[in-house]
Amino acid sequence: MQENQGMRGNHRMQENYGHQGNHTEDQRQDREHTLVIEGRNAVLEAFRSGRTIDKLFVLDGCQDGPVRTIIREAKKRGSVLNFVGKERLTRLSQTGRHQGVIAYAAAYAYAEVEDMLKLAEERGEAPFLLLLDGIEDPHNLGAIIRTANIAGAHGVIIPRRRAAGLTATVAKTSAGALNYTPVAKVTNLAKTMEELKEKGIWFVCADMDGEEMYSLDLTGPIGLVIGNEGEGVSRLVKETCDFTAGIPMKGEINSLNASVAGGVLAYEIVRQRLQKAR
Repeated sequence: MQENQGMRGNHRMQENYGHQGNHTEDQRQDREHTLVIEGRNAVLEAFRSGRTIDKLFVLDGCQDGPVRTIIREAKKRGSVLNFVGKERLTRLSQTGRHQGVIAYAAAYAYAEVEDMLKLAEERGEAPFLLLLDGIEDPHNLGAIIRTANIAGAHGVIIPRRRAAGLTATVAKTSAGALNYTPVAKVTNLAKTMEELKEKGIWFVCADMDGEEMYSLDLTGPIGLVIGNEGEGVSRLVKETCDFTAGIPMKGEINSLNASVAGGVLAYEIVRQRLQKAR
């Protein structure tokens, strides 16, 4: 569900489309966020109102009272905290009046993992979750959320760090699926998996060296773990999984885009569930 975007303070709403000309990486990241909030009072108000802040940029060395309060709120709410130099803040600022603080707010509200389990219960289905480890490209995240919705998954779980947030780009790439598919952000992916195991969910991770997916039983309560294209699933998360699943590769190259790999494995889960239900 999209959050209310009406807010006082020193900020500007971002368009969901590109601009002509060359842009720096900072400017590109700005355009991916629906709301960039600048200024101490505006940022503190955003935290106190309950708005989800994905990232907070603070002038390195600034330690006065209001800034310390903002940093405390960021840590309490799990926002990614970045201490940066004056030049970086100037590049990020759109108003020139950032007062040493700039926040990136999520375009959409995050759900809780429990919401996904309740959704599965309401549908009378075994939980089916997608967990993303290190997916930092917003286009990949949006495409995976779209696949999750179409495949009937009950939600997507992402970590707080090393992950794309729910930006406007993600919303656009999801083709509307973000309005219907819960996405939760957790501090520790492996710990969350251990907690879900206690609720009867088991986990399979995508791995090119894993057992061929057709030989695995992918029915029942399941969490599908997808890593990024470069590094795959991190060691600790992979060790927490019960199985690894490989996709048969018949061509000259041996890797798939993360969102494509997620789609292939998600639909093998769908196929096996349908077959079992017959």
